[in-house]
Amino acid sequence: MLTRDNLNPNQIEGIDLIHQHRRLGLWMLPGSGKTVTTLTALDELDMVEDVYPALVLAPLRVARDVWPFESRLWSHLQHLRVVSITGDLASRNRALAKDADFYAVNYENIPWLVSTLGDKWPFKTIIADEATRTKSFRLRQGSSRMRELAKVAWKSDRFIELTGSPAANGIKDLWGQLWFLDKGERLGRTFSAFEARWFKRGYDGFSMEPMAHAQADVQNRLSDICFTIEPPATDDPIVNHIWVDLPGKARIAYEDMEKEFFAEIAEHEIEAVNAAVKTQKLLQMCNGAIYTDADRNWAETHTAKFEALDSLIEEANGNPILLAYNWVHDKERLLKRYPFARTLDTKKDEDDWNAGKIPLLVAHPSGCGHGINLQHGGHIIVYFGLDWGLETHEQILERIGPRRQKQSGYDRPVYVHMILARDTVDEDVRLRLETKQSVQSILLEAMKRRG
Repeated sequence: MLTRDNLNPNQIEGIDLIHQHRRLGLWMLPGSGKTVTTLTALDELDMVEDVYPALVLAPLRVARDVWPFESRLWSHLQHLRVVSITGDLASRNRALAKDADFYAVNYENIPWLVSTLGDKWPFKTIIADEATRTKSFRLRQGSSRMRELAKVAWKSDRFIELTGSPAANGIKDLWGQLWFLDKGERLGRTFSAFEARWFKRGYDGFSMEPMAHAQADVQNRLSDICFTIEPPATDDPIVNHIWVDLPGKARIAYEDMEKEFFAEIAEHEIEAVNAAVKTQKLLQMCNGAIYTDADRNWAETHTAKFEALDSLIEEANGNPILLAYNWVHDKERLLKRYPFARTLDTKKDEDDWNAGKIPLLVAHPSGCGHGINLQHGGHIIVYFGLDWGLETHEQILERIGPRRQKQSGYDRPVYVHMILARDTVDEDVRLRLETKQSVQSILLEAMKRRG
């Protein structure tokens, strides 16, 4: 289990900033540890002031899966009670009635929460995870959810905004976010005042374009309340495990197949190659689809990993992502869900990626061998699923890895996001890739744990 000593210097910096500022923005990229940073900071503040209960606003998957699970990974946070207020009305009401330190709710349910609590707003702290969701706030128009949040935002003593890219579409995104931190003190009391000061009419006579000095001026005004924390370039990538839970029927189907697999090998000595092959169906089910016949027709079983990928793409806010997939049905499902994605098939695909023209490049690790250079196009890689092969796993990572980044003159960290299904063979393959143990030893241990 991780301890506070495992926190990196950037997370310690984030903790100190939360200690120093009651309302602030922490701009940290996905995988840099925003959740544990915030949990730790508030846990320590609780010794000197009343910061609980705290309300976490987040996208559905993050509110449901990430915040409640994070505290279990760290020994110094085991005592924290984190409740997810998601699901149907009855489930939300039960969760809200529980005694907890943190309550995590998805943004869609903000109006319900504000209406349910009425004048009895209990939260001393509000944490807006993926805080760009608040950019749509306006005093008279804008998002109805954000108008509801505005009714209670200043009843809480502390307000912490967490995001990776606060202004991916330009500084216009910042006014709504900053209102929850300073009520317009830095960027103008109204959005109209903000536009009048830093924008001008475009050539079409309708659109508003930032003035030449606007970017630097706005950044300077926010420097005492919003803080960019990005790890320096290192020789190792920053690895982020994103856990999802198999839903209902998909979990039952997976467990039935897992029992059949373990029963088949239990009375026989495992031959590594055959065992690895047999687990391919389990790995497919982890990803959300499975081949149904010899003609490689397939059926979808769940979309849990897509929900996690949706959050990653949103939080990346335009930063290009290299996405590693395993099976043809992975690719087909990915291209259908993300029409803006491209596959890595030709030299032109490689060139377009390196030129920054492809926001999501879908590639199979076996097709990313020597001679392919992808480091110019980005520094974020996502594994939609894993496979037992160490060489192919490392091969695609090497295309944008830290060594290539440095050789090409880029001083930036490489982020590796692995989307993993909890309590499945995904965990076993991850262990194999990280420890380089044999397939046989990994599977024997898995049988003991699940037996």
